[in-house]
Amino acid sequence: MIKEITIGVAIAALIFLALQGVNLLPLLFLGALCYLLYNLSGLKVINKGFQGQISPKTRGITFADIGGQENAKKEIIEALEFIKDSSTAEQLGIRPLKGILLAGPPGTGKTLLAKAAAAYTGASFIATAGSEFVEMYAGVGAQRVRELFQQARELARRDNRKNATIFIDEIDVLGGKRGQNFGHLEYDQTLNQLLVEMDGITANDEVRVLVIGATNRVDLLDAALLRPGRFDRIIQVELPDKDGRLQILKLHTANKPMAPDVNLESIACQTFGFSGAHLESLANEAAILAFRGQEKILKQEHFIEAIDKVMLGEKMDRQPSKDDLKRVAVHEIGHAIVSERVRRGSVSTVTIIPRGSALGYMREVPEADSYLQTRRQLEEKIQVLIAGAIAEEILFCSRSTGASSDFAEAAQLAKGMVFAGMSELGIVDPDSLPQNLLHRAVAQILRVQEELVREELQDKIEIIRCISQELLREEKLSGERLRQIIAGEDKPQTKAHLA
Repeated sequence: MIKEITIGVAIAALIFLALQGVNLLPLLFLGALCYLLYNLSGLKVINKGFQGQISPKTRGITFADIGGQENAKKEIIEALEFIKDSSTAEQLGIRPLKGILLAGPPGTGKTLLAKAAAAYTGASFIATAGSEFVEMYAGVGAQRVRELFQQARELARRDNRKNATIFIDEIDVLGGKRGQNFGHLEYDQTLNQLLVEMDGITANDEVRVLVIGATNRVDLLDAALLRPGRFDRIIQVELPDKDGRLQILKLHTANKPMAPDVNLESIACQTFGFSGAHLESLANEAAILAFRGQEKILKQEHFIEAIDKVMLGEKMDRQPSKDDLKRVAVHEIGHAIVSERVRRGSVSTVTIIPRGSALGYMREVPEADSYLQTRRQLEEKIQVLIAGAIAEEILFCSRSTGASSDFAEAAQLAKGMVFAGMSELGIVDPDSLPQNLLHRAVAQILRVQEELVREELQDKIEIIRCISQELLREEKLSGERLRQIIAGEDKPQTKAHLA
């Protein structure tokens, strides 16, 4: 408020002086000079630097506290041994490592690995992010890089340590390929300063500095940053496999009271593709659900519900109309029937309870962790994806927009089949393949699978109606209950009139 009043008074004074015939040029020049000096003083505040230090919590983090990353831990510990046992390394002529780059998806534990590395070597620890170095003012980023290394060494001296670890998260912001930002060289100057600082690290330094960077986009980094002598080790921190997920779940549930029916191995099987952060959130959400239900211990049902919440979000307060619910029930049962035909026992849950942006969903029990897929497996996945829309079409004689995301995912799988040489085009070059040929091949794959699914579901209209009726009544069916009805062991007493 005071600033606006001051500006208003100043403008009024200038207008008054101009009307009196006073020359305003000297006053305007003086005002511009004051503004410039004010900005320069602000720049000093910007250049204050980093106040990094090791907190008691950071000191307590060890590699034993990190689950699901055995290969990454093994690689990083081997690299840290050169620093920890520097005398033996010198006898063998080993040059100390200057940098370690942790590459992998978000939430996989890269920051925790950096903190554990600092604790393992007894080093002082400073953490920052790549975005903190780049400003609109030229030279600010380079100055901040110099101050970062200077403060790391000062912190180690203050703590009477011989090693300091600098952790730079999202280093691709700071270390992106040079020449990409035309008209603004601040990014390049900042990267150049980082290269200079890393080149200045030697084995004879009073304080040995180790730079640990983290990114999920290695392809964006400048080649000069990745060469040996700077980032000597590039360690992949991948999503955990089943055993890794089980380890992480055990770590995050160690402080939680659990019922005897909780099967963490089963939960690990159902969380394929979850990162460590997802699994931590899963355990926390299960505890929240127990708290909401005024339970004293966590049960298996809390974890199953938490999986859905982490994957899809919170339940929606908005309730779809009766007609929409009927269509959603048929849609999800279409998915479930084809999924059970493709892989017996694959369906975990079918529900029409709206959650997140989904009006209903069918959750599968993932297969054993697999990193290769055959043509048949991909075709079966496409069949499951499009089965919901086909079921709607058969019973309601029309489709709805609810299948748009299913179609998009099916098209991506079909495109992957084309690029993998699994289409009628044979082996292709993705970069030079004409769009019309790609479209034709993808459409052909989808058309064939659509016909197969239509033939299958056409013969199962009655079973779709029966299961949909029970789903509308119960709102949620377990995979076991679904398989009982499909096998004819148990059937609902009344049939649904959905069509």
